[in-house]
Amino acid sequence: MPINTNPTIRQRRLARRLKELRTNAGLTHADLAKELGSAESKVGRIEGAQSGVRLPDLRAWMDATGVTDPDERVEIEELSREAKKKGWWVRYTRAVDSAYTAYVAVEWDAAELYNVETHLVPGLLQTPEYTGALIELQAPNATKEDVETQIQVRRERRKVLTRESPSQLWVIIAESVLHHRVGSAEIMKAQLEALVEDSRRPNVQLQVLPQDDPINACLFGPFVIMSFATPSETDIICAESATSTLYYEEPGDIDTYTTLFRRLNMAAANVSNSRALILDAIKEWNKR
Repeated sequence: MPINTNPTIRQRRLARRLKELRTNAGLTHADLAKELGSAESKVGRIEGAQSGVRLPDLRAWMDATGVTDPDERVEIEELSREAKKKGWWVRYTRAVDSAYTAYVAVEWDAAELYNVETHLVPGLLQTPEYTGALIELQAPNATKEDVETQIQVRRERRKVLTRESPSQLWVIIAESVLHHRVGSAEIMKAQLEALVEDSRRPNVQLQVLPQDDPINACLFGPFVIMSFATPSETDIICAESATSTLYYEEPGDIDTYTTLFRRLNMAAANVSNSRALILDAIKEWNKR
């Protein structure tokens, strides 16, 4: 099997799970290689997400590491299939950045999303007009086709909230987001009205962090905590900067971001008061 020099986050999730099974069983690479009837280097490549794992090897891996529960075996096999699967985002691989499509793939798999936004409306809750105005500001050389592609990707992403088994979305936005102008006043007003409507969805909890709360000093940038349906799967943190997207999967990093989200959740206005803050902001945009 060819070496994968640029594994996706989906592939890394599978590799991490297989490594956890081996270490929890107290097996070395050499031990597992003997069980698989393969070279020790093959085990290392699989755990490093540099190589995929065929179904017979996967089942032998589970046998060797003591995975006997039928439901767990099915879940691991499904994770392996998902690592190889190409989703709707593949249609856009030539039109959008590869890091973006990698993020979308994991977002699509997540059962729960905990999103903190410091300057912009979260992508999943953006109106097409807001997205278009945002892309034109961030990428002034973008063609009309480029802008429309980004808008379409946002539309597709948003289906995680409306599909048969929708993701649960918890959003905390800084109050300044309501007043940062993106596009025209009409675009901002329509965007905030859409936020009010989205805040009424049963699978969306939207909170606003008041601008006078001291905890704003802890906001270093936007981040998302992605949790998966299987409890044994580790959460993934995605943090953005102007030049890169960073992913954190180590327990210490996950604890740091989870603790910060909880603090922000406690400090932010409750859902009802947050909706009132958005409605107040709409009144302000009506005056412009």
